Amino acid sequence: MLLNTALDQAEKLLEAAGVPTPKVDSQLLLAHSLGISKGELQTQLVLDGTCSDSEFDQFAALIRDRCKRIPLQHLTGLAPFRNFELEVGKGVFIPRPETEGVVQLGIDFLNSRPGPRTAIDLGSGSGAIAISLALEVPDSKVIAVELSEEAARFTVRNIQGLAPDIELRIGSMFEACSDLAACMDLVISNPPYIPTDMVPIDIEVRDHDPELALYGGVDGLDVIREISVLAQKMLVSGGALVLEHADGQSEMVCQLLLEAGWQSVSPHADATNRLRSVSAKKA
Repeated sequence: MLLNTALDQAEKLLEAAGVPTPKVDSQLLLAHSLGISKGELQTQLVLDGTCSDSEFDQFAALIRDRCKRIPLQHLTGLAPFRNFELEVGKGVFIPRPETEGVVQLGIDFLNSRPGPRTAIDLGSGSGAIAISLALEVPDSKVIAVELSEEAARFTVRNIQGLAPDIELRIGSMFEACSDLAACMDLVISNPPYIPTDMVPIDIEVRDHDPELALYGGVDGLDVIREISVLAQKMLVSGGALVLEHADGQSEMVCQLLLEAGWQSVSPHADATNRLRSVSAKKA
């Protein structure tokens, strides 16, 4: 079958199923089925390339699953983040583009500090934040903490493949960090922050991201409160806390941190100009 024909059919099916980006998803899944890059696929489309029956069958099966709103990243097993790809799947939170901006705040802060520099990523999940820090601030010591053993399977795999010098600690934040007192330059986290009664509209998030990584109590800020307490113990004087939060939570998170004694509390916008993160410093 012509690749262009296969793509046209797939795009119509995804659009009918309500998939938000049918064109992009169909192209990525076809490239995955063929074992080529998206750029190579574009070349094949221009040349009126074809696929074998077995390749088309694999592609069609992936499209059927995507029509059921199984996340694209679960189907390919990969999620792009900054300048690398992470292995992902059921049980681990899929990293989002807005977290790349959160990471940049952490990187900029670490680069402003004299070495050696230390950072800890709380609730690491796929390892996206910790790996970014380790790769882009190469002389830093990075620790990743993950509570979920299911998610930690992916944390381990990604750290081993991309930044093996990261120290991974599996368990609750307070237990895993009990020996870390006034020794960290940066505490950074993309914590669960959705209020428990606010079910996400996005079907892929609602049905496939782990609840442990999504919900943060009645107002969504329970874990952020815990991190605020823990970070005060772990950070050196002048160290920074960087937190991602939901759209609309910025004022509440800033107030929470100010009341907890944090200094230089600042909100930050993402690439779409929505306030999605906050930074603060320990006195």
